[in-house]
Amino acid sequence: MLQFSIFVTLASALVSSASPVRQGKIGIPIRNRPSGMTTSNGSFDNDQAILQTVQTRNKYRQNLINILENTGVLPANCTINPPATLPPSLGAQEPLESVNDGTAWGGPITIGTPEQPFTVDWDTGSSDLWVVSAECDSGCTPGKGYSASASMTAIKQDGQFKIQYADRSEVSGPIYKDTVTVAGLTAINQAFSPATTSQGVIQDLGIDGILGLGFPVSSQLKSDPYFVTLMKENVVISGEFSFYLAATDSELYLGGANPDRYSGDIEFHPVDASQGFWQATGGSISSGDSTIVSGFNTIIDSGTTIMYGPPSDVNAFYQAVGGRPISGDMQGFYAFPCDQVPEVSFSWGGQDWPISAENFNLGPIQEGSNECIGALSGQDLGLGDTWLLGDAFMKNQYNVFSFDQTAVGFATLK
Repeated sequence: MLQFSIFVTLASALVSSASPVRQGKIGIPIRNRPSGMTTSNGSFDNDQAILQTVQTRNKYRQNLINILENTGVLPANCTINPPATLPPSLGAQEPLESVNDGTAWGGPITIGTPEQPFTVDWDTGSSDLWVVSAECDSGCTPGKGYSASASMTAIKQDGQFKIQYADRSEVSGPIYKDTVTVAGLTAINQAFSPATTSQGVIQDLGIDGILGLGFPVSSQLKSDPYFVTLMKENVVISGEFSFYLAATDSELYLGGANPDRYSGDIEFHPVDASQGFWQATGGSISSGDSTIVSGFNTIIDSGTTIMYGPPSDVNAFYQAVGGRPISGDMQGFYAFPCDQVPEVSFSWGGQDWPISAENFNLGPIQEGSNECIGALSGQDLGLGDTWLLGDAFMKNQYNVFSFDQTAVGFATLK
């Protein structure tokens, strides 16, 4: 496979160092994988779309459960739905295949003393860190994960970690604190779970775990996420991190925004941290000069492939642009003529942020078809009027996540 790199920019020296702040880039080569809902021949992958939608629905179900347990209340207009399950045609697969091909924006981290290496997915839509354990006895290779007994800095914590991703696909394990390092930036006392069960997930994602970059309120570990720990331990010079997502040379920038990746000003929009998500208010979706739906919330999620909205709102959008609904297992997805990809843009009261035709078009319904599937699906995620914007949105501009301003920001790519 081709190779590309996520560059993690060093934004600060380690807490224990008295030397000046380091500035530089470290290349982290990872696999360049195709879009998670498009096959190698360019057509739409029906099974992948179903699997990823089930995964996303259960991910946000777990987020809402975590928020309720941590705060005693659910975010406004949110509902904890029953767990999403796969249709019978897919439910018999064991293991589930390549659920997140092309959706995991990740790279290496190390945990423990001495360091133990792992590859994780950077996920702004969750708040916890987990990696496979050396004691994993289900869904992984025993002996090849994190070993607490091999780390001089491991501290066992009370409680148990568990999250469900898709039907029969879950992660669970004990809770520890240990040193966690990304490209030289070390969190000294970071909570995480070495998963002893990871049915379906390790195989599906092609990674060793997930590193959440959300807010503490949605943490099932009831602890600060990795980047929040870096801030509290004064490891980074700025409480911001940024994503540049592309087919090649993608970049996660820790401790600010990389001016080499964008031009002009960053347009920031406030988020409500009490909701637990990178959730901006006052969003609208347009096609050309026509605003179709407005006044909704939007979660920006690097761990999700496409975009999701409330079914009625998404239906209104496609009705306006000439799309037709797909029935059966693909309910919530829409088709349109391949030679007439809709113009799509989002706004939060500033400039319009358009979705390119390449990022919106998931390919023909089947090889040779003149109808294509859109990267916006109508799904009830239990989030009320909130829309979920994943890679299909984030690839179109530079994306900044600011704890300092409690805001998300967007800038034009260079």
